[in-house]
Amino acid sequence: MIELEGVPELIDPVMVAAFEGWNDAGDAASAAVAHLDREWKGEVFAALDAEDYYDFQVNRPTVFLDGGVRKITWPTTRLSVVRVGEAGGKGRRRDLVLVRGIEPSMRWRSFCNEILGFAHELGVEMLVVLGALLGDTPHTRPVPVSGVTSDADLATRLDLEESRYEGPTGIVGILQEACTHAGVPAVSLWAAVPHYVSQPPNPKASLALLNRLEDLLGISIPLGELSEDARAWQLGVDQLAAEDSEVAEYVQSLEEARDTADLPEASGEAIAREFERYLRRRDPQAGPGVAGEGGLADGFLRDTTSGRTRPPRPMPKEPRGPRPGEDKGAAEPSDGAEPDPGPEDGES
Repeated sequence: MIELEGVPELIDPVMVAAFEGWNDAGDAASAAVAHLDREWKGEVFAALDAEDYYDFQVNRPTVFLDGGVRKITWPTTRLSVVRVGEAGGKGRRRDLVLVRGIEPSMRWRSFCNEILGFAHELGVEMLVVLGALLGDTPHTRPVPVSGVTSDADLATRLDLEESRYEGPTGIVGILQEACTHAGVPAVSLWAAVPHYVSQPPNPKASLALLNRLEDLLGISIPLGELSEDARAWQLGVDQLAAEDSEVAEYVQSLEEARDTADLPEASGEAIAREFERYLRRRDPQAGPGVAGEGGLADGFLRDTTSGRTRPPRPMPKEPRGPRPGEDKGAAEPSDGAEPDPGPEDGES
């Protein structure tokens, strides 16, 4: 029986997890959860027993000095709570339970059951696992992030893909399957990291995961210096690629393939998603809207024939006569233009 002492009652809690190792190319996923923990000053309330799940010859403990006293940090998985939207009363009130650690070396089923035990005790409504994989994607384009779930109803409601993957899996896949059997809604978000620059860190991929998490949960995440780090990372890779003609040609071929594949994706749904993020960053208190019949949050409409979303068309103006002293031929000013959301933070 898991007993949690000192953990306050949580508001609409969602568990967000990431694990270093096979599921974490460029450390993008674990760095994203570490960013959430740092920006929202997470409070650790539990840690799994390292003896139960880790091979210390694979993941060795580290020694450090604390005031001249030698101490040991053991590889483990820690859970912390962050209060979203509490500072200054901005944003939607929602609590996150952050799970960050290393992919366990053994007893994966017991590991997942322990994580789910915490989720049950805390009243977690959904579990989101972040992951990153190596892919044939150019570093010069926005990082592809796919949202996957094994729940057909959740896939329809949150516009996610149903998992069809077959093959070797890591702790992300095992944990998501454990959630399915336990009746806990679970989603995994995967960022594609360029395979030719796979060494960590990759702040651009971390930023893309956080942007997708914002869209999924309807919250506003403080990015701190992450956007600038992502731009600096891309400039650094640009310089390295420019020094090798073969690498430059290879990157160009990936860009052409990506641009061709992405051309049909310039849809109303993608535009609506970017505009929604723009509005959320302008007014953090707005939070996600409430969908009505045939509609979506924040005033976006869903085309019932195609299933795509689009911003609402501006209402036509009522005609009016000229005011005293006004030229009858003066043109009516147009206010139907929508604000330009500009490029996504850290993307280019």
